[in-house]
Amino acid sequence: MQPSPDIADTSSGRTDIDRDWVRDAVARINADFNRSSDTHLIPLPLRGLDGVQIYLKDESIHPTQSLKHRLARSLFLYGICNGWIGPNTPIVESSSGSTAISEAYFARLLGLRFIAVVPETTARRKIDQIAFYGGEIHKVPGRDIYAESARLAHELGGHYMDQFTYAERATDWRGNNNIAQSMFAQMAQEPHPIPSWVVMSAGTGGTSATIGRFIRYSPDLSARTGLCVVDPENSVFFDHYQSRDPALTAPRGSRIEGIGRPRVEPSFQPDLIDRMLKIPDAASIATIHWLEKVLGRRCGGSTGTNVYGALTIAQEMVDQSKEGSIVTVICDPGSRYDDTYFNEDWVKAEGLTLAPYRDWLSRFG
Repeated sequence: MQPSPDIADTSSGRTDIDRDWVRDAVARINADFNRSSDTHLIPLPLRGLDGVQIYLKDESIHPTQSLKHRLARSLFLYGICNGWIGPNTPIVESSSGSTAISEAYFARLLGLRFIAVVPETTARRKIDQIAFYGGEIHKVPGRDIYAESARLAHELGGHYMDQFTYAERATDWRGNNNIAQSMFAQMAQEPHPIPSWVVMSAGTGGTSATIGRFIRYSPDLSARTGLCVVDPENSVFFDHYQSRDPALTAPRGSRIEGIGRPRVEPSFQPDLIDRMLKIPDAASIATIHWLEKVLGRRCGGSTGTNVYGALTIAQEMVDQSKEGSIVTVICDPGSRYDDTYFNEDWVKAEGLTLAPYRDWLSRFG
C-alpha cells in the first residue's frame, strides 16, 4: 500500500552508517572510561588545624592529567548524542589549554580533526601537549577566542564545543561517577565523612555547578555541606556573584590559567554557590610553592587558588572552635608551568610579591 499523499515525510535521509558511527563513538568513549581508575582523595598533612582536615581530590592523574578530562568526555558524548558530531566533523574549541588537551585526546580517539583556539599567552607545555594528541593550534588575543572559534567552526562545517556554554549541562550531575559523587563516596570512612565545605575554582563554572547540584540532590549533604567558589584576579565571577550583573567584563584575562574569566560565562551558576572568596594571584602561586614542600610534587596555579581558599576556611573554623572536613581539588600538574609559576624571573616580571603569603602558609607545615 502506498502512503497517503496527505502525510508529510520529514525523514532526514540519514543512513545507517551515521547511527553505526554514533554507537561506535559512544562505545569507544565508554571503553576509555572503563579503562580508567577513579582519582585519589589525598589528606593534606597539616599542623595548627586541630579538628579540621583538608582533602585533595587529585584530578591530575587522568590520562590527560587534568580535571578537564571529565569535562571533555562529557562534551563529546553530549555533542555526539545531540547529533552535532559525526564521523567527519572538525571539532573546534576555545581554551586556555587544559580543556583543549583533553578534547584533543578524545578527538584522536574518534579519528576527528581538532583545532584549539588558545590565548597567545597559553603555556608552552600546554601547546605541546595539544599537538602531541594531534590537535592544531590557532593562537589569538585572549578576548577573541570565542568569536574566532565560532568563525572557524562555521567556515569548516565543524562543531564548536563551546565549553563555556555547555559545561554545566553536559555532565550528569545526579551521579554516573561524576566528580561530586566520587569525592563524597571516598569521604565515607573519614572522621568527618560529610564535608563542611567543598572549595572549587571556576573556569567554565561547570564543575562547581555539578558539585552544587549534587549537594542539593543528596539529603545527607544538602543541610550540612557548603560550596565555596574561589576566584583569581582579573575575573568577573566574584563580582557577578555579588551583583548578578551578566554584562560584567574585565580588561584582561586571568593570570591563573584555566580559571577566572573576563566575562560572565553561561555555565557559571551563582545560585548554586554558598560563598565566594577572591584569592590574590600571589597567594595562589605562593601556595603551590608551599604545596611542593608539603606534598613532594608540583601542582598548577588553580590548585593553589583552591588550597589557599580551603586553608582560609579551615583557619576560620579553628578560630570558631569548629571541627569538620574540607574537600578541594588538584586540577593539573605543575610541570605545565615550569616556565611561569615556578620561574622566579616570571614571578618578578609579573610584579608578584609572594613573601607575605609564604609567611602565612608556613604556620600549616
